[in-house]
Amino acid sequence: MMRLAVAVFALSLTACAVNPVTGDRQLALVSEAQEIQIGREVAGSAEQQFGLVKDDELQAYIQRLGDQLAMASERPELPWTFRVVDEPTPNAFAAPGGFIYFTRGLLAMMRNEAELVSVLGHEIGHVTARHSVTMMSRAQLAQLGIGIGSILSPTVAQFGDLAAGGLQLLFLKYGRDAERQADDLGYRYSLEQGYDVREMVNVFAALQQSAELAGQNPVPNWQASHPYPAERIQRINKQLASLPPASPPRRIGEDDYLQRIDGLDYGENPREGFFDDNRFLHPDLAFRLDFPPGWRRQNLSRAVIAGSPQEDAIIQMTVVPGSLKEAANTFFSQQGLTAGRVGSQKVNGLPAIAGNFEMQTEQTKLGGTVTFVELAGRTYMILGYAPAQQRAKYDKTFRASMNSFARLTNAAALNKQPLKLCIVRLPRAMSLEAFNSAYPSDIPLAELALINHLRGPEDVMPANFRAKRVIDASP
Repeated sequence: MMRLAVAVFALSLTACAVNPVTGDRQLALVSEAQEIQIGREVAGSAEQQFGLVKDDELQAYIQRLGDQLAMASERPELPWTFRVVDEPTPNAFAAPGGFIYFTRGLLAMMRNEAELVSVLGHEIGHVTARHSVTMMSRAQLAQLGIGIGSILSPTVAQFGDLAAGGLQLLFLKYGRDAERQADDLGYRYSLEQGYDVREMVNVFAALQQSAELAGQNPVPNWQASHPYPAERIQRINKQLASLPPASPPRRIGEDDYLQRIDGLDYGENPREGFFDDNRFLHPDLAFRLDFPPGWRRQNLSRAVIAGSPQEDAIIQMTVVPGSLKEAANTFFSQQGLTAGRVGSQKVNGLPAIAGNFEMQTEQTKLGGTVTFVELAGRTYMILGYAPAQQRAKYDKTFRASMNSFARLTNAAALNKQPLKLCIVRLPRAMSLEAFNSAYPSDIPLAELALINHLRGPEDVMPANFRAKRVIDASP
């Protein structure tokens, strides 16, 4: 034990580096080359998971603004990459090594370039201050029990779960001190590039407002690791109090920004599947599937799942590799799985293979039903399972859902398009409520207020104000 303690102490001395931002000593078991390599892997996972917004001009715009700040930061030599991912939830995240992502949901919530740059600066600050490196290094120290050699290895593979964790690194819960430092860096980077840092307060106010709407609108859990928005507003206002006037005025860039996001997809993309009550419809893949009424449902990037109200059963649908027979054979030949009766059948005219099974896991024995269905050259696996003693209770429910799988033929569903964000220049002053009457939106009024930085329907927007509305672009 004493030898291990000595080794840890020696390692902590040799693995310190100078923080590029503060000049202080910093724990760093990850070299810059490893940081970049891990970041590239995480970036690849992010782009595969979310997909990029298909708008070359918007992507170039984000890259240009990000480069402007990053090249003037403490780490200009990193391979800085800035992208917008096709994700409706408002968020931004930085992978190690300078790979930074914005969701289109966050872009929809902001109103001008100064706001955007303040968030870019915040994410750049996480990278320049090497916050993820510190967290990875602490995690490696916590794993010393598995051997000092693995920690000293120069290969990224030796970082085990840290490198393989993929998207987990995008959502590192930095400590609040790190978040405050990133706020301060974002403030400084923005100010040095001539932006009006007073607009930074609007971002925090929108986050606070989005938290209030959390029950109506899917928003990230910013409160978990970030300081409360009210505290962030207070801190920034203290810095703004000592801000001298500028000549010429600092840049806001509202017109340029709103022009870039005019026509942006808003909310969930129905082309990737959507729910109509308990029915899931996928226009691009042209299928439909019913889930049990009252079950909690979620459309993920690689699966559609539903959980029972009692939280003791799950139905999951995925696309799996191989032909119908190959997929079924792969499933039923799994180690630890005991197959029941398996046979071929038709599901709404489509070829299928279905059967029961039991499987022993580390925690419990599961029992369930699975159906493989072939449609348009793809094999779909619809899996229902519960603890083995509960399987009989859910058997009819599982089969009813699986037997509902069918081709999607409804023209309206097949032609369903994403909602679109549109910019309208107001011909006269009007309240948000009056605006929504004159230019109707397909989102709740409270959400419309949020994306226009208004508190409620009575708030008045001046003439020539460039207001956001959200419309259904389906034919």
